[in-house]
Amino acid sequence: MSMHGKTDSEVTSLAPSSPNRAVYYVQSPSRDSHDGEKTTNSFHSTPILSPMGSPGRQSRDSSSTRYSGSLKPGSQKSSNGSRRHHHHRKADEKQWKEFDAIEEEGLLDDDSGRRGVPRRCYFPVFVLGFLVLFSFFALILWGASRNQKPRVTMKSILFEDFMINAGSDASGVSTEMVTMNSTVKLVFRNEGTFFGVHVTSSPLDLTFSQLPIATGAIKKFYQSRSSQRTVSVMVRGSSIPLYGGGADLGSKEGKPLMPVPLAMNFTVRARAYILGHLVKPKFYKRVQCAVVLDPKKMNVAISLKNSCTYN
Repeated sequence: MSMHGKTDSEVTSLAPSSPNRAVYYVQSPSRDSHDGEKTTNSFHSTPILSPMGSPGRQSRDSSSTRYSGSLKPGSQKSSNGSRRHHHHRKADEKQWKEFDAIEEEGLLDDDSGRRGVPRRCYFPVFVLGFLVLFSFFALILWGASRNQKPRVTMKSILFEDFMINAGSDASGVSTEMVTMNSTVKLVFRNEGTFFGVHVTSSPLDLTFSQLPIATGAIKKFYQSRSSQRTVSVMVRGSSIPLYGGGADLGSKEGKPLMPVPLAMNFTVRARAYILGHLVKPKFYKRVQCAVVLDPKKMNVAISLKNSCTYN
């Protein structure tokens, strides 16, 4: 009997700890209930843990604490705060993303601007470049053509007639009158290797004591590149009044008795057309000759090789 008589403390200490302790639920009236029927029907259970703790009970306790804590007003406030914080964080991230997108787009625009010319500028740039190159090429041609000036060489002059007669001018003033016919020959050479020239001249004048007594002009012609031709010019004057300038000239049967000094002046003009009418170089050659009319050499060609200057 003594062996079986044990105290309650010994039984409690020797009893094995059961992992599954009984859980007691206490019914509490709902806060929203106002009568007995609602009290019996409306309730929620609150777990009451046994005094002895165990790992299972601790885990249940922690889980129930977390669950019950999430339902508390304070926990709802913290949850709302965390949601607001999360919302503000998302808004900030969205603003930063938009800022980064704008900045990246600006960088892309800068990069595209630095990379090249926009497509809408291709045609104006092409036209401008073409005009610059064409102008440069035309300037080169113009400069090259200026170094290839035409050459004029006086050959001879032939006096056919030279008559001095008394007469009167258009106003009725009495004076000696001169009539003469002559032919002047010259050689025109185009030195241009890549262009032809159109040639004409100013009036070709023969003067005596600074009085023009005969005149003529070169008929317009075209001279191809690197070529030459001999040009004949008719220089004539009919009944030209001398107004006392021929007082020293003696005549017999209308012919002079002594040599008559004459001067000849004219300008040869030439123009080239390169690249259509875009490049038009002009050339001028002024010719001055001193000529002596010898009555004994009428109808004889007189050389002008050493009698002329060219400017």
